[in-house]
Amino acid sequence: MKALVYRGPKAIELEDVPDPSIADERDVIVEVKACSICGSDLHIFRGHTFTEDVGYCVGHEAVGEIVEVGKGVQNRKVGDRVMMPGAICCGACGPCLAGFVTRCVRTARPDFAMYANCYGISSALQGSQAQALRVPNGDFNAHLIPDGVTTEQAVLMTDAASTAWFGCELAKVQPGAAVGILGAGPIGLIAIEISFVLGASRVFVIDPVPERRAMAETFGAIAFSPDEAEESIRETTRGFMLDSVLEAAGSEAALRQAFRLAGRERTIGVIGVIGIQTFALPFRRLMQQGLTLSGGPCPIPKFYPKLIPQIQQGRLRPEKVITARRPLTEGVQAYRDADERANGTLKTILIP
Repeated sequence: MKALVYRGPKAIELEDVPDPSIADERDVIVEVKACSICGSDLHIFRGHTFTEDVGYCVGHEAVGEIVEVGKGVQNRKVGDRVMMPGAICCGACGPCLAGFVTRCVRTARPDFAMYANCYGISSALQGSQAQALRVPNGDFNAHLIPDGVTTEQAVLMTDAASTAWFGCELAKVQPGAAVGILGAGPIGLIAIEISFVLGASRVFVIDPVPERRAMAETFGAIAFSPDEAEESIRETTRGFMLDSVLEAAGSEAALRQAFRLAGRERTIGVIGVIGIQTFALPFRRLMQQGLTLSGGPCPIPKFYPKLIPQIQQGRLRPEKVITARRPLTEGVQAYRDADERANGTLKTILIP
């Protein structure tokens, strides 16, 4: 089959790779119908990888149709339309059954191979930017696509939309809140709509790219460049600043600015993939302002019950962030365009 394979910095190639096969009786094989390029994939493309591994298929956002099931699979069958969250879990332990899949006692345990629970970031679990995908523990990790949810909406639920909702909850977006979102990438844009669904009165978006600020305004946000944001927001809020701040840019500069934008006794949520190992916490500001700082990986399936009704009712339209649709055979160029933001590229769907 064809797949996009990471070979090193700025080197993702379309290659022929072996078809996936059942490795465990609980596996299912999915024919991928659509997948997408995530900001995390661009980190890998640029050489900021999660492991030292190379030669693996990339990608962790995908939907498709089950074409084969292991003999231990009970609740999935050939022909099911499914969406696959970016990380796998056992689906049987207490944390998984409670929705906290990032605490899975099997895939999150210390002796489990590092990053073996995430698609497309090492050879331990091949990615989804391919014609087919092996899904471990298919009963739990291959989620049925509900009626009223399109293929493209389902792709975005496998990471971007779920992470956006997670970020809004981390930042404690509540009715009447003045919300600030740093970063107008796909997740930041989807977070605008979610903030309004959660009752936000105003949403401010900060991004250095004019085209992305313009798109944020079409979502109903008030957009500023980083240089003008603090003064303008201070004037607009009469010095009270923001109730909820969401860092979705993945940069140290954005995180620093988040502390300056948050009002007294307010909350900062961090979901951007920040490639720094340490951060000089402005502890005095945190204490004097009584700020709360929270972040972490998103337990994606936990947010499906919240997202699905909003999408079915048309209150959320995450597919609005899609700016390009291309065949998988154009995947190499799609990565280059996404990396360079060519032609206003924001979110690309690939069709195997």
